[in-house]
Amino acid sequence: MTAMTINLHGDTKVIVTRRFAAPPARVFAAHTDPVLMARWMTGPDGWVMTNCQIDARPGGTMRCDWAPEGGGEGAFHLTAEFLAVDAPHRIVHVERMFLPDATPDNHVETTFAPDGTGTLLTMIMTLPDAATREIMLATGMEEGMEASYTRLEGQL
Repeated sequence: MTAMTINLHGDTKVIVTRRFAAPPARVFAAHTDPVLMARWMTGPDGWVMTNCQIDARPGGTMRCDWAPEGGGEGAFHLTAEFLAVDAPHRIVHVERMFLPDATPDNHVETTFAPDGTGTLLTMIMTLPDAATREIMLATGMEEGMEASYTRLEGQL
């Protein structure tokens, strides 16, 4: 529907927005159903999600693993704890990437707002400091998110 935008706010926040041509309930489900998420959240072309476990409720956890297609170096994973889940409007969780060592906690709030006939997704990531934010952005996060959201749009 529209391109993803990334804006920096202060020293620690990254704000991602993306519009989807699907109702909030469908976009929310794609972020909480492990079968659906494994289909679209694979990052840049050439990567696959090899494991996806999601228990989307306050106190629940998530784990996702990625690897290059066909194997090889660079596999990594993410873990998270859900703090709040208000279907189909909002998800709040704290995540960390293992690249292979754990990154500092990333507090993530994602909202799914009705926008005409579609959904405006807004994700606010709050990192502990400016240096951590710069390291996260340097990993290719933007390219991976854009590719994944384009894939999701095609599946909605």
